[in-house]
Amino acid sequence: MKKLIAIAALILTPGLAMADDEVPAEVVAQIMAMLADMQCEMDPSDIEAEDDGGYELDDVFCADGQYDMKLDADLQITERRKE
Repeated sequence: MKKLIAIAALILTPGLAMADDEVPAEVVAQIMAMLADMQCEMDPSDIEAEDDGGYELDDVFCADGQYDMKLDADLQITERRKE
């Protein structure tokens, strides 16, 4: 029963689990500026911090299609997958 209560508490409080993955506003601004230079755009809420210090960008819309991208800690593109 205690295990069930603990699981329910984690499910009902997603903000606590997500707080560590929050991307700093200045990093979001840098990523958004980089994408604008590339003539791409995305919803800033789709930027996720990775455990390795990099970032995952979901649903990036560019002139030639939609992509998922991975950035390293220096905001360099390390992977770009067309969807």
